[in-house]
Amino acid sequence: MARVTFDSIFLRHTDGSIEPRQKTRVGGVTISPGVRIKNTSISGIDFSNPQFLGHELEIKTEEDVVVITGIY
Repeated sequence: MARVTFDSIFLRHTDGSIEPRQKTRVGGVTISPGVRIKNTSISGIDFSNPQFLGHELEIKTEEDVVVITGIY
């Protein structure tokens, strides 16, 4: 497991949306690059909350998929 910055996993767009830099799993949901998320909660994580954007993430990698396992 590793602790990384939010911006190392997600791109932030000027319209307020975010996009994973590579295939990423949050809970049981996998999202891929090209999928923009805005005002959305996935597996109980509110991606529209601006306080979440500054947090670090705990991740592990399984078969080229980043799995978010925790938020600091």
